[in-house]
Amino acid sequence: MKLDTGQLLSLYVTGEHDCAYLDRQQARTLFVDPRVRLDSESYQALIDCGFRRSGAHIYRPACQNCTACTPVRLPVAAFVPNRSQRRTWQRNAADITWHDGPAAFCAEHFALYQQYLQARHADGSMAEDASEDSYRRFLIDPWGGNTRLIEFRLGGRLVGVAVTDLLPLGFSAVYTFFDPALRERALGTFCVLMQIRMAQLFRRPYLYLGYWISASRKMVYKERFRPIEAWDGRQWRRFERGQGLTGSLGRTGAGSA
Repeated sequence: MKLDTGQLLSLYVTGEHDCAYLDRQQARTLFVDPRVRLDSESYQALIDCGFRRSGAHIYRPACQNCTACTPVRLPVAAFVPNRSQRRTWQRNAADITWHDGPAAFCAEHFALYQQYLQARHADGSMAEDASEDSYRRFLIDPWGGNTRLIEFRLGGRLVGVAVTDLLPLGFSAVYTFFDPALRERALGTFCVLMQIRMAQLFRRPYLYLGYWISASRKMVYKERFRPIEAWDGRQWRRFERGQGLTGSLGRTGAGSA
């Protein structure tokens, strides 16, 4: 694979394995050669072709019979919050403070991460291996670009962390975890709203939200941010409020290798 930057990359595809998102589905994954040294510019070129980062690994789905995983991003200058999002912002911005810092291990962050996984993803593979080592590999260890940890506090108590990559054309929401006991505050939505606000302040045009899957209830929140753009395998296509993403992307989605 040749990037716009001129860099040549080797790609490797896995054998079939159980899908992490859809029951009774088999998946394959396309990985960028992990020996290649990447930076923010090269990752920008890859994320604009539907790739994502997990730790030091850059990947995208390459399933033979499924194109359910659709990369999505928000054009932040055009974003208009709906009524529920405005209420969430007002409820939390009034008393939650935030601070961003470099990607570094913090025991307080790690404890909240474990608490979040046990409450929200107890039946998943991440909760089975919620060790400090796996946490560091997933979110903390260097990968070649710039990652920031945006932490949120309520009365001094840590209630959320948004792990965010800073790229030339936008912010990439890597992973967010928060206090599951504060369900009424919709902290997941608030963290996305804060990342949108920060991208606007830094004059980055996009917030990349990863993959959206119509059949996954855990990803429904992504389509509520409008306008939203989806990668169809050839180009980014914009969907305004009221336009559904389901069934709109054909067979050229991110799952094609």
